[in-house]
Amino acid sequence: MRKFLVTLTIATSILLAAGNSQARDNKLMVPIADLMAKGQTQDKLDPEIRLLFAGQSYPEPTRKYGNFVTNKKTNAFNKSDSEACDWVMLSALIALQDRARSEGGNAVVNIESYYKKVVMASATEYECHAGNVMAGVALRGDIVKLP
Repeated sequence: MRKFLVTLTIATSILLAAGNSQARDNKLMVPIADLMAKGQTQDKLDPEIRLLFAGQSYPEPTRKYGNFVTNKKTNAFNKSDSEACDWVMLSALIALQDRARSEGGNAVVNIESYYKKVVMASATEYECHAGNVMAGVALRGDIVKLP
């Protein structure tokens, strides 16, 4: 009986400790240039569909298709925050390019971070949220046809 009570006490302590631990959700500001300089990024992005971030200049569009949002998540287990954020950002950019292609556009302009519908506009950084098992990036941008 005593052994049972000791085991029960240990099990209860473990469950209480697990219940009190909080999930990690670190907000990271990651340089866009670091991602764009990587070979895997260049191999996966379509060079025919331009990606221009908030504040970057571009010629007057010949057609505007609208503002679109992508919200991507990736498994962050056994990855550094940097690796997980790069992977999920690349996925979000590919999704914007796919949408531009399907709409008939050749560029996505004014790209800004839009995590939980909060705007963070930057030409040099994107916002990524990294946790223990998931990382996420949300972007929005205007799909256009540039001359």
